[in-house]
Amino acid sequence: MRLTKALYAGAFALALLSTASAQSLTIATVNNGDMIRMQKLTSDFTKANPGIKLNWVTLEENVLRQKVTTDIATKAGQYDIITIGTYEVPIWAKKGWLVPLDNLGADYDVNDLLPAIRSGLSYNNKLYAAPFYGESSMVMYRTDLMKKAGLTMPKSPTWAFIAKAAAKMNDPKNGVYGICLRGKAGWGENMAFLTTLANSYGARWFNMKWKPLFDGPEWKNAINYYVNLMKADGPPGASANGFNANLTLFNAGKCGMWIDATVAAGFVTDPKKSKVADKVGFALAPNAGLGKNANWLWSWALGIPAASKHVAAAEKFIAWATSKHYTELVASKEGWARVPPGTRTSLYKNPAYLKAAPFAQMTLDSIDSADPSMNGTVKKKPYIGVQFAAIPEFEGLGDTVGQYFSGALAGKMTVDAALKQAQDYTTRVMTKAGYIK
Repeated sequence: MRLTKALYAGAFALALLSTASAQSLTIATVNNGDMIRMQKLTSDFTKANPGIKLNWVTLEENVLRQKVTTDIATKAGQYDIITIGTYEVPIWAKKGWLVPLDNLGADYDVNDLLPAIRSGLSYNNKLYAAPFYGESSMVMYRTDLMKKAGLTMPKSPTWAFIAKAAAKMNDPKNGVYGICLRGKAGWGENMAFLTTLANSYGARWFNMKWKPLFDGPEWKNAINYYVNLMKADGPPGASANGFNANLTLFNAGKCGMWIDATVAAGFVTDPKKSKVADKVGFALAPNAGLGKNANWLWSWALGIPAASKHVAAAEKFIAWATSKHYTELVASKEGWARVPPGTRTSLYKNPAYLKAAPFAQMTLDSIDSADPSMNGTVKKKPYIGVQFAAIPEFEGLGDTVGQYFSGALAGKMTVDAALKQAQDYTTRVMTKAGYIK
């Protein structure tokens, strides 16, 4: 009897110890398709790591950015893993807000990460976030509608060609619109697209003395092109459409063309998700004949806030989610064309992937051609970044300017009025911050 009680007591003590040693990771992520798929596959991780429990906070892109930024800046410690990108990582690492990823495991192969993607997620040559997927932007178009219009998409189209093709493919009576583009306000939503559009027109956010340039002809030409194109050949309510809304429209067969993130290619060619999966072609993001294409450079990545109390467990999860093993797991479940793209050199040397993904080379070419350096625009700029300026003030600037341009698209103000507000607001912010003397 005493032995039995002792055994029960020992078992109870072990249970308590096990419960106490179990760690719970709270992961904040964006509601994009690849991240949602990752959540469905995490039993592979938890089986190998039974002492780690995962709690998910899945948010719309703008909301995620707001909540994560507030949490990490205040050191609240609400999240153990956060989904961030190439804009935040170097800035936050410099402030000491992120943990360097020094312990991803001997088999992680950090040198396999694409150089452009790894560089954007590093500070002082240390990796501070691991890429879940990497992307640039490109044209996705309906091959059947292009043929019907009597046109052939060039590998590197001009904006003039895009406007011509959109007009010919536009058929609103039958629910097909010539082109779908982002209109939803946000530095990572409409301003990601509009900044690259403006880059190709020769625009910059700032000159070399940090003076805003929205009062110049380059921005005016770019935004007038965008608003006129969307009003003529875009879907109704476009000022509310971000990445996910346009993906839904394209997959439903309602867009002749869509210029957006290369990561979308895996979804628009998926017959389980797209009605037009077998009718999609790809081209480089357009240009205005000035030598620069309108493509961006981005990675959604996983990082650890300095306030996390579970750093070792968080690194284990990040190593799993961004590993070659995870890529192979997705391939085994859903096929090679569905794996997260744009992060590893080895993926673009994998014959199985190259055969399954007709967009693979175009994605790699787009990533490689994006130039975040100061020489990445037609005229030199004082900041790093393609679709953003890598300064702490840009998040607020991009959100506000994005509202002005979204308002112009919605017809709430003229393009000239939106540009004037953008110029005045940005000048005030940059002057107050000390950039403009």
